[in-house]
Amino acid sequence: MSVINSDKSVCERRRILLVEDEPDLARLIRLNLESLQHEVTQVSSLTQARQVLQSKSFDLLLLDRMLSDGDGLTLCQQLRQEGKRLPCMMITARDSESDIVLGLESGADDYMVKPFSVLELRARVKALLRRANQQAADQYALTFDELVIDSKTREVTAANQPLTLTAREFDLLYYLAQHPRQVFSRMQLLEAVWGYSYAGYEHTVNSHINRLRAKLACCPNSNELVQTVWGVGYKFAPPAAH
Repeated sequence: MSVINSDKSVCERRRILLVEDEPDLARLIRLNLESLQHEVTQVSSLTQARQVLQSKSFDLLLLDRMLSDGDGLTLCQQLRQEGKRLPCMMITARDSESDIVLGLESGADDYMVKPFSVLELRARVKALLRRANQQAADQYALTFDELVIDSKTREVTAANQPLTLTAREFDLLYYLAQHPRQVFSRMQLLEAVWGYSYAGYEHTVNSHINRLRAKLACCPNSNELVQTVWGVGYKFAPPAAH
């Protein structure tokens, strides 16, 4: 494999998590994806991958199977069980038909067998990202029982009643709802929703959370939708998870 020059047709930068414990291969994959103008985070174990996924959002997961602390397939299965639709491509030397079928049935969106060509890797990555973009474009509204959050119209209804939210309140609710059950610290929410991470501004998140809860009061189980995780931060807990 080798590094291919940057593709001028790629115009949108995406965040990719690469979980690979072979240093040379990981470096080669990272360089090729970075040449497509993507941001690549590389880790070498399942433990590191889970830690990174708790603190940062990604557009694509490239996942080896045979890692030092377990089978990468378990991480893919865990993400699917949690309802997370992060596109996942398995990259592994396990090439039997049963392995490939198991990987795809466990939630992987693609399965690439080592060794592989860089051109094939790049083509498959582009295809997965295009598919994910289209799915995102087709799903403007997030629906959780009687709560509907429409990102296209920026409207929210709870129990068929329209809610009047400020722009920042909407952004905060939509961001939390995009990552159900994932816990975010106040600093992480400041960075993601407000765009800054200055210490001392955490009270801004607290006040917006309190106003959101008050406005969601007409929704069944409203007190449980935006939950406080003591000592950590907040999470959105959809009704199905109660």
